[in-house]
Amino acid sequence: MKRTTNVPHTRRRPTGDRGSVSMELAILAPVLIAMLLLIVAAGRIHLSDSTVDAAARNAARAASLERDGATAKTAGTRVAQQTLQDQGLRCDQLKVDVPTDGFRAPLGTPSSVHVTVSCTVALADLALPGLPGSRTVTGTFSSPIDAYRGRPA
Repeated sequence: MKRTTNVPHTRRRPTGDRGSVSMELAILAPVLIAMLLLIVAAGRIHLSDSTVDAAARNAARAASLERDGATAKTAGTRVAQQTLQDQGLRCDQLKVDVPTDGFRAPLGTPSSVHVTVSCTVALADLALPGLPGSRTVTGTFSSPIDAYRGRPA
């Protein structure tokens, strides 16, 4: 009696899938790069928003420590610019609004300084289609003025 052994047949790989990995990579690479650029843009906007808020907070505090409106406006603007510079945020356009109406309040009357800082941040260097070239972020903060601190007449 003849004995047969079950020898597994070697299967040949289908040749129709050649280059499919390269094709998948060519399709997915731009999508992954676009997602990475969107993450970078979102991070840049979030970081600039936090920095502008800090600049408004510092400017309002500096302005509220002054005795008159003119020096408060100068101090608030200077501190806002310095805070943005220290944090490394470059603004294409910077606007610092320091209204000084609170300094005209009579002694004993509670008042405050409301500072608004607006900064236009460039996003054009990311070169992502559909992304605006720049974005304006705004921060507002108010700080109380000492109601019993002497003010010039």
